[in-house]
Amino acid sequence: MIRPVFTARPKATVTIHPASPVFIGETVTLTCDIGSGHHWQYDWVKDSKPLSEARWRNEYTISKVAESHRGDYTCKGRRSTDSRYSETSDAVTLTVSDLPKPTLTVEPERPVFSGESVTLKCEIKGYDGWTYQWYKQDPWSRWTAVSHSEYHTVNGDTLTIRRDTVNHGDQYWCRGERHDRSTSSQYSDPVTLTVKTLPTAELTVEPKRSPVFSGESVTLKCEIKGYDGWTYQWYKQDPWSRWTAVSQSVHHTVNGDTLTIRGDTVINGDQYLCRGERHDRPTSSEYSSSVTLTVKDLPKPTLTVEPERPVFSGESVTLKCEIKGYYGWTYQWYKLDKQSGLTAVSQSEYHTVNGDTLTIRRDTVNHGDQYWCRGERHDRSTSSQYSDPVTLTVKTLPTAELTVEPKWSPVFSGESVTLTCEIKGHDGWTYRWYKHDKQSGLTAVSQYHTVNRDTLTIRGDTVINGDQYLCRGERHDRPTSSEYSSSVTLTVKERPKPAVSIQPDHQVFRGETVTLRCDIQGGGVSNWQYSWFKAGSSTAVSNKQHYSISSVTASDGGTYTCIGAVRGTSRYSHTSEAVTLTVSAEKPKPELTSSHKGAAPIGNPVVLYCKLDQSAGWRFYWSKHTQSPENETKPETHSYTISSVSVSDGGQYWCRAGRGTPVYYTHYSDALWINVTGTTRSDSLTVSPSRAQHFSADSLSLSCEGQSDSTGWRVRRYTHSEKVSNCSSDLGSVTGSTCNISSLSTSHTGVYWCESESGESSNPVNITVTNGSVILDSPVHPVTEGDPLTLRCLYRDPKPSNLTAELYKDGSLLQTQTTGEMTIRTVSKSDEGLYHCKHPEKGESPQSWISVRGEKTISDYLILSAALQ
Repeated sequence: MIRPVFTARPKATVTIHPASPVFIGETVTLTCDIGSGHHWQYDWVKDSKPLSEARWRNEYTISKVAESHRGDYTCKGRRSTDSRYSETSDAVTLTVSDLPKPTLTVEPERPVFSGESVTLKCEIKGYDGWTYQWYKQDPWSRWTAVSHSEYHTVNGDTLTIRRDTVNHGDQYWCRGERHDRSTSSQYSDPVTLTVKTLPTAELTVEPKRSPVFSGESVTLKCEIKGYDGWTYQWYKQDPWSRWTAVSQSVHHTVNGDTLTIRGDTVINGDQYLCRGERHDRPTSSEYSSSVTLTVKDLPKPTLTVEPERPVFSGESVTLKCEIKGYYGWTYQWYKLDKQSGLTAVSQSEYHTVNGDTLTIRRDTVNHGDQYWCRGERHDRSTSSQYSDPVTLTVKTLPTAELTVEPKWSPVFSGESVTLTCEIKGHDGWTYRWYKHDKQSGLTAVSQYHTVNRDTLTIRGDTVINGDQYLCRGERHDRPTSSEYSSSVTLTVKERPKPAVSIQPDHQVFRGETVTLRCDIQGGGVSNWQYSWFKAGSSTAVSNKQHYSISSVTASDGGTYTCIGAVRGTSRYSHTSEAVTLTVSAEKPKPELTSSHKGAAPIGNPVVLYCKLDQSAGWRFYWSKHTQSPENETKPETHSYTISSVSVSDGGQYWCRAGRGTPVYYTHYSDALWINVTGTTRSDSLTVSPSRAQHFSADSLSLSCEGQSDSTGWRVRRYTHSEKVSNCSSDLGSVTGSTCNISSLSTSHTGVYWCESESGESSNPVNITVTNGSVILDSPVHPVTEGDPLTLRCLYRDPKPSNLTAELYKDGSLLQTQTTGEMTIRTVSKSDEGLYHCKHPEKGESPQSWISVRGEKTISDYLILSAALQ
């Protein structure tokens, strides 16, 4: 019997290539090794879970490692012949890391000075075996690789940039690479080069107080702030304006960063500068600014007196010695003695010395005494010059001067008054005030008055006409008071109140010129400045005495007041009583009447009256249909008299009124017809089409051919906007006594008549031309009483399908007709009036006047239509 031989079961071993850690994105291979020579099949497990994708193979390759591949891996083998297993391998941990990021450093540290080379170092800490690639941003903001060249030196992990190619603002990056890895490292953070100019030395002077006095030494100090390790070189400008080095000598002492110039070699105008030098970076600094030495003679003290001259009898005197602009001085005092000459003054029972002051006891102050002083100091080798002498002037006590504010006289009731007491040329006074009382005499002022130093303010309600005041000065350091001032007598008057007026009237019309006047009488003032205010506004609308509004509108209407201010002062008058300006929106229209009813016999007088309700300031202007507007008759009264009527006086008359400068005109009145008996008047002007209203662009014919003798007759017309004119090329074409207008416009609206060479004329007719879509077909000549009258609406093309229209007389609805036509079977005088028609879609026509005459006489009046107003 053969006993089986038992051998130990082999154990699998797992290895990872490359070794852990593995970077994300790399390829990694895990190998399972079983030392026995049997033919094995392999099972892989990750974190206790089988890896089906790696089964049977002894190598498990991951092409791009991710975070999910991190974990513990094991394997074991199974023999294919007898299904026996090896022992499971020890677990191997696969560590997955982010790609490392290099650190990029600069040597020297920023900033770099102009002319220095720069070395960059790229390092991936904690990982070995890297090589490095360098990148630079070109002018087009693209990254370009940097390699070894005449400008750049690459040495392992360093990149050196030649000094003449180091530019401010250049940016560099680096990245690590290695042969045993399939990917590179991350890019480093960029490094931006900061290139600065060389530092500049700063040069200071001791003593700091400039100028230097003759004989003083000077120490210069050179310093480069923010950088250590400097030595300094000194330079002086020679007489040929060249800079030469200054070194240790009998005239100059060099000690580190200072240069001391011996006192007797300090010369006014000498110039010095310095520069720093060092062995490391940078080698030299920029030169300092140059220092020019200013050397002056010794200063001269200023000697002042307190109190200022003159000194009053019995006062002590303090003298002050000062050398302005220089500190650290002590002072010596001197007095002129008639026998001994200039003698030193020191502390005594007569004189008190305290630093820069000398006080002279009051009983030893004498008129004409002279004093001097001089400065001395320990850090200067000589004393100052002597001051100019001070000669004491001693005078008697001054007299107070009294002034009044306001300076003007009189004062208005209610105004306060301020008195100022002054002793000119002398300070330190306080003041005492007095009022002259008729019973008690001179008394001190207290109640109802405000005292503030040198002023006395008298409350407005206690200022009384004729009151008298005076003052006197007092001070603690003077033994007596000043002399009394002269007295002041107050003059008080009532505050004036302005009177206002409006021209031409309180009620005006839009477009007129209005002048408001403010007058202030009394108060003893002539130089007033005026302000006008309108109710509802706190801002003045005018600052003139006469406030003119050139073309009033409705917004100018309202209540106005004025107030006066005295020029150059804060004084005001009372506010005036309010005046109200009323502005009417509509221009007025006068009413024209005649003293004569019916026809006027030749030789009789006729008076025309132009009536206007608002008659203040108006002048009246008269015109006739045969006149142009500029030829108006201007009697400027509301009546126009024809003392003896003749044939030529017949016709239509108008009036209007005007006032102000420039003249503001009213509307023209309605026309008034004067019929002179004995004249031949007829409806001899033939109009075709025979109606008063016409559409624009239509044609019109006006003819005088119906006269018994048409030779010498012509068609004439008149509008308020034009002169009287004949039918000519600008109006139409003329054939004999006929005027043909081929294309009407609104400018053809007017009064037309026939006129002979001898001055005879036909009755005028009114022609109205409209751009609208509706006209009224009404007779152009007066209608005879008893005759029928038909009125109808006419329409511009296209004609409406609905012909229903409304007919109006004098603005009131007369009838509504489905045919747009109305007939009055028997016309009477009551049918006279203004007619127009209205269509719901096309609109309404203009208005036309229909005149009715008796069977044998011509109507006395023909009124112009609204289009001529």
